[in-house]
Amino acid sequence: MLDQSIQYIKGIGPKRAELLKQELSIETVEDLLYFLPRKYIDRSNTKLIKDCFVNDIVTVTGIVKQVKISGHRRKFLEVVIDDGSDTLSGVFFGGIQYFLKLFEVGDTVLFSGKVDYYTTKQIVHPEYDFIGDSSDALHTGRIVPLYPSTETLKSHGFNSRVFRKIIYNALELAKQHIQEPFDSEMVERLKLMPLSQAIQHIHLPATMDEAHHARLRLAFNELFFLQYYLHLSRHYIRETHKHAKPPINDSLYSDFIQTLPFKLTDDQIKAVQEIINDLQADFPMNRLLQGDVGSGKTIVSMIASLAVISRGQQVAFMAPTEILAQQHYTTFKKFLPDSVTVQLLTGSTPAAVRKEILAGLNNGSINIIIGTHALIQEHVQFANLGFIIIDEQHRFGVNQRASLRTKGYMPDLLVMTATPIPRSLSLTLYGDLDISIIKQKPANRIPVTTLAFPSSKLEAVYRSLEKYMNEGRQIYYVLPLIEDSEKLDLKSATATYTQLVKRFPTKTIALLHGKLPNEEKEKIMQQFNNHTIDLLVSTTVIEVGIDVANASIIVIEHAERFGLSQLHQLRGRVGRGEYKSFCVLIYPDDIPQESMQRIHILTTTDDGFVIAEEDLKMRGAGEFIGTRQHGQGIAFEFADPINDFELISIAREEAQ
Repeated sequence: MLDQSIQYIKGIGPKRAELLKQELSIETVEDLLYFLPRKYIDRSNTKLIKDCFVNDIVTVTGIVKQVKISGHRRKFLEVVIDDGSDTLSGVFFGGIQYFLKLFEVGDTVLFSGKVDYYTTKQIVHPEYDFIGDSSDALHTGRIVPLYPSTETLKSHGFNSRVFRKIIYNALELAKQHIQEPFDSEMVERLKLMPLSQAIQHIHLPATMDEAHHARLRLAFNELFFLQYYLHLSRHYIRETHKHAKPPINDSLYSDFIQTLPFKLTDDQIKAVQEIINDLQADFPMNRLLQGDVGSGKTIVSMIASLAVISRGQQVAFMAPTEILAQQHYTTFKKFLPDSVTVQLLTGSTPAAVRKEILAGLNNGSINIIIGTHALIQEHVQFANLGFIIIDEQHRFGVNQRASLRTKGYMPDLLVMTATPIPRSLSLTLYGDLDISIIKQKPANRIPVTTLAFPSSKLEAVYRSLEKYMNEGRQIYYVLPLIEDSEKLDLKSATATYTQLVKRFPTKTIALLHGKLPNEEKEKIMQQFNNHTIDLLVSTTVIEVGIDVANASIIVIEHAERFGLSQLHQLRGRVGRGEYKSFCVLIYPDDIPQESMQRIHILTTTDDGFVIAEEDLKMRGAGEFIGTRQHGQGIAFEFADPINDFELISIAREEAQ
């Protein structure tokens, strides 16, 4: 019954079934039952319009008396309703033509939202619904669900009223066929609402509390089966990929640690030990190394690489950009002993050099190859690839990682990210990976001072920049756009570059952005690294991993346009040398309160994990979930990774 086509449900039919399939991927009765309301309106407690006051959140019903387009410079649609006690206007700034056809004089409608006053009582863009016969118990006098829709569905009459009817019909048809997937002992022990009851209550709740508990039950199902899949996946790989690995010569990497000019942090030591244990296990390593900006992930990956080389195998290190690959290559060459052969392979590698490198990989004379996606090309063959490191792993697709893995016999895999992931999300998104976390910063890292100024203080900021450049310091100057935008009132990197060249005529200023050819980007970064450039105007192309010790100031204009975690990543470009460093956030004088809150968080903490938690609260899980990997996103219908942390932990425990 549950897998039956929805076309047989009363009120749907073949044409509507096809529309629902195309627009919302709803094909079966089960799909329809799991179609979640986007919110609820309490129609058991509507107010008279005369009793509504400014800032009240209310639900009112009335008869449409007038539908008119108003406004001079900015047009809007006004739908005036009367409930016998007073009138109120529903105001719509967007979709004017759509709403003009939708509302007709004489309709009985419901408006819900926040009351405002502009010549008369009004609700701007109210939640709305049409009320038919007052005896229709699905739509009035109760907690009523509102369902998401699309423009196409709306144009074919699919409003919340229609969804309520067809879902009610589906429930009547199928509620006896909903099977509980868990045994009664588990349901009772965890105090779970029975599944059939949860599906009933998510669509027809008697109270808001009932709707909340129904969502929690459906969220538990979603989280449990995700955790179960991740657990099985991990167990399957370990059992089916068992193989003996060559022994590691501990002295190669332990001697290297002793020669380092700094002491590893406790977190780095712990991460190294966890990775070495995986390298010695009889199954392939699948580990995520999370580290805050500047926490020292690269040195951990070097130590692991030496352990693999000591057992006679090769290492492939893949970075998302040529700039990053070049930087890692330089760092590896700087620290590793001369006995270890390290090479760089990118799209810009000259043909003759490329030929030599390919031969060296094939005959085993190259120990470590660092490169971009050029490493996954078919003609790149290894003699004995044993270890793959992927930096900023969320920038690579699933297939790219899989392609690199096929170039060795069950190679160990370490993926690294400088974007701290909140614990609730790491449990859900990376349940199939072991996780190492580096929170501590090396003792020699000088904290970055973060300052925030309105754009009206920009000239004072320029004077400070001039002072620091005169002292020999270098500066990043970051903007969100390359070119000016008519839609957004934002300064662009190109316009700001021109402005700064005029403002600092004696300084060398360059412009860097993603649309430049790779060779040009490499050249500019090399010049900045060599200190032939004083100030680098850039977009977020410098967001991850760029390491220039003499760059001690980063200015970020239109800081309100960036997410918290992105601002933290950008801030991490400075504070890498011996000089006191600053991150300067510039924002418009009329900044919204939420944006100001983000900026305040940046000025009060430099802990990337705290910032990630705050970012998750402010922006929701979507952005973080999207970073898992291109082509394998995890979308939650019922679960909320921000607020359901306890539920995630229970689901994980039960699934294992």
